Amino acid sequence: MSSAAEQETVQEGVRAVRPGPLPAAGDTAEAAAGVNGRHREPGSRRPPVWPGAPTPLGARFREGPDGVAGTNFALWAGGAEAVELCLFDDGGASAAETRLPLTELTHEIWHGFVPGIRPGQRYGFRVHGRWDPWTGARWNPAKLLLDPYARAVDGDFALPAEVYGHVRDWPQQHVADTVRDERDSAPHVPKGVVVHDDDDWADDRRPKTPWADSVIYELHVRGFTKLHPGIPDELRGTYAGLAHPAAIEHLVRLGVTAVELLPVHQYAHEDHLLKRGLRNYWGYNSIGYFAPHAAYSASGTRGEQVGEFKRMVKALHAAGIEVILDVVYNHTAEAGELGPTLSLRGIDNRGYYRLQSDARTYADYTGCGNTLHVVQPHVLRLITDSLRYWVTEMGVDGFRFDLAAALARSMHDVDMLSPFLAVIAQDPVLRRVKLIAEPWDVGNGGYQVGSFPPLWTEWNDRYRDAVRDFWRGALPDVRDLGYRLSGSSDLYAWGGRRPYASINFVTAHDGFTLRDLVSYEQKHNEANGEGNRDGTNDNRSWNCGAEGETDNPNIDALRRRQVRNLLTTLLLSTGVPMLVAGDEMGRTQRGSNNAYCQDNEVSWLDWSLLDRPGPRGLLELTTRLLALRGAHPVLRRRAFFSGRAQAADGLRDLAWFTPHGTEMTERDWYAPASTLALYLSGRDIPGRDARGAQVTDDSFLTVLHATERPTSFRLPDAPWAQAYELVVDTSLEDQESAPGTVFAGGESVTVPERSVLLLRVRN
Repeated sequence: MSSAAEQETVQEGVRAVRPGPLPAAGDTAEAAAGVNGRHREPGSRRPPVWPGAPTPLGARFREGPDGVAGTNFALWAGGAEAVELCLFDDGGASAAETRLPLTELTHEIWHGFVPGIRPGQRYGFRVHGRWDPWTGARWNPAKLLLDPYARAVDGDFALPAEVYGHVRDWPQQHVADTVRDERDSAPHVPKGVVVHDDDDWADDRRPKTPWADSVIYELHVRGFTKLHPGIPDELRGTYAGLAHPAAIEHLVRLGVTAVELLPVHQYAHEDHLLKRGLRNYWGYNSIGYFAPHAAYSASGTRGEQVGEFKRMVKALHAAGIEVILDVVYNHTAEAGELGPTLSLRGIDNRGYYRLQSDARTYADYTGCGNTLHVVQPHVLRLITDSLRYWVTEMGVDGFRFDLAAALARSMHDVDMLSPFLAVIAQDPVLRRVKLIAEPWDVGNGGYQVGSFPPLWTEWNDRYRDAVRDFWRGALPDVRDLGYRLSGSSDLYAWGGRRPYASINFVTAHDGFTLRDLVSYEQKHNEANGEGNRDGTNDNRSWNCGAEGETDNPNIDALRRRQVRNLLTTLLLSTGVPMLVAGDEMGRTQRGSNNAYCQDNEVSWLDWSLLDRPGPRGLLELTTRLLALRGAHPVLRRRAFFSGRAQAADGLRDLAWFTPHGTEMTERDWYAPASTLALYLSGRDIPGRDARGAQVTDDSFLTVLHATERPTSFRLPDAPWAQAYELVVDTSLEDQESAPGTVFAGGESVTVPERSVLLLRVRN
């Protein structure tokens, strides 16, 4: 493979090129053009290309010189030798292609203005340069590349062999990635679409919900709407479906303040899934960071998806609901060295991706084959330009960053002073929106829970694990649970961070649903076709006595109670709660804890559950708990508890009690326990309201009891309370109204087996 000259090989009809000096860029373009497709001959009529401007990047429709309407195209391609803009007509897979050289080069940006090119025009790029994988150079002008700044994408990625920059099926697979494939990929890949940004946001009102008052609802645009009976068939599975009054009515009734949408950036399906007849459902395989995923559009894919997404955001805002996007800037759909060439790899592989020391292979901190090199200024620009675009032009209110630790790496290690975090902290747009980190990646030192700087909140998996373990009887003591219920001050009480830095969750998209958490002890991912090897084995679940669905009424009743316990614990904890769509009605994934490729009834919400009394009761309980949380600031504190007496009577803002009604001692925290009670004082809430008045509220006592037998609990008396009113009792199936029973302070009450009691102090 070290020949000094270009080596051509024919293998089963494929023209391939091994590494070596390549022809001049113009000659390479002609060779690539003649392989496949309907390329216009050099003598045919082609539009002129004027110099244009290097900014903004991407395709922008505007007025050019002398008021002539057209589109400016600009592409950063640092090491490239030449760039061609490729325009496509409406001929579908056999569309005629017009290639226009971009000859203007400013600061590594190739650019040009094409008069007469209007919104709806489909386009891509071909980028010329060396093919030398051992040094990381993987330019291949036979491959049509998606503009990283494309604001709409038309078509889907089918991933035949032609879309790979190397010969995918080369007999010697260990060197296949070094053999260049000369076949044209244009008939097989989507195209970017020129979009005109003409939406007026003057009538939009962002809810701007404070972090402490937020309740996040994680949902999938397609899965949430696909089976909803109140949404017209033609709108199900789309942005327009989520904007429909029937969908929004459920969110408003439930009482959530924000939807966190699983990825809606344009993404591609992995080759191994397509070969098994499956598709990527979750969407954590991004390829277009500015484009709404076209498959979720009911109105069209030639730019119409952009307006549809904006209308969805406006409809949610009008209902008081914020929109948070789950974003995947840590890797792309191009995977490792054996992956397809779709965009960044063909533009400048070395400039966009972290490479190993041999440069042929990729540094993989994500488990997905590649990692974006965020330290590079142009990569950082791509990400921050994308984020600002979604805020300023698409109207979103925040972001949850998948594998955020990978973005915080400097050259190798995670660094909380990294360029990415520093840029976000000073950006006048981005520092004002909601920022949520998934604070880990799969590399060494990647687990960073509690380490992200102020402005950031974090998915708190230690909360998830502690709550799951308590309710399945697996905690050795209650020390960790005490921290999690009260805001995780051990993780976040530094640098001016607040309790709302903790995003509390018991379930998320990856893992069991809440119902499956109490119905399965083993994962059941066989439908993914990976031999049940995928998905975590650390589920911290308990099936209540039988694996999977059962007709045993006692087991079913216990499962329903455990779901109520887990939900109630989550919604009464200090911090920001995150619910997963469908958990409020007992949705199941049939034991799958990794339904990433199940675009079917396994993942879609089954709205018919609400025809049954059990799921209806669970929805009612969830709604009541969220209404309580919204009405009582003591349940959504903006500052950590001090645990110290605030007045002469000795009453503290937070106190912990044993079943004997005595305050817990140091020894109690280290002893095995299945019952824990916490007292939240509404008299000692730090801070003032918008008019400067001191915030006061009711006080509450919460009792959590996790064993199979009832227990006696002595209610604390003076100074804590003279009496208590029972507000929530999770042992009850009927949750339509509050119990309302009143007990005297000092009275012993019976706490039912495996239950939560919430009592309001009455003095």
